[in-house]
Amino acid sequence: MSRIGKAPIPLPAGVEFVCDNAVVTVKGPKGELTQRVPREMQVEVGDGVIAVKRPTDSGQHRSLHGLTRTLIANMVIGVTDGFEKRLEIVGVGYRASLKGDALELLVGYSHPVLIEPPEHVAFETPQATVVVVKGIDKQVVGEVAAKIRSIRPPEPYKGKGIRYAGEYVQRKVGKRA
Repeated sequence: MSRIGKAPIPLPAGVEFVCDNAVVTVKGPKGELTQRVPREMQVEVGDGVIAVKRPTDSGQHRSLHGLTRTLIANMVIGVTDGFEKRLEIVGVGYRASLKGDALELLVGYSHPVLIEPPEHVAFETPQATVVVVKGIDKQVVGEVAAKIRSIRPPEPYKGKGIRYAGEYVQRKVGKRA
């Protein structure tokens, strides 16, 4: 039995959970998320707990078991607490600011780079060199953070660029005289 798949998902107060024809909908204080799950997986709700069960022990069902449970757990966490990714901007003159809802990055190009947030995603800039991407969908938050990082990834010689908070950039030795 999958250790991840067999763990029950606690359903906090104020969160509604509906499963119709392999489409799971979770409503909470921060919003609503919908996800299609594999038809073979059985999703059961009872006593403030969600349980995911698999029909057989085949390799396909075993792999879908943990995946389905994790997707549903991330939806529940997203509508209650939300997710966030922090990015650090390193470099002389590199900075970020908000223009309305959009994020404006000055990262060494001849022009500022403007990024519009997708639905259910918000940007924050607590400092000029820190960007926080917040949202209720873990996958979308990660994709937006990766898109921002790809604008100017950290380079290995001086370490300049946009990196995830806490990310280690392996440095290379430059030219020697």
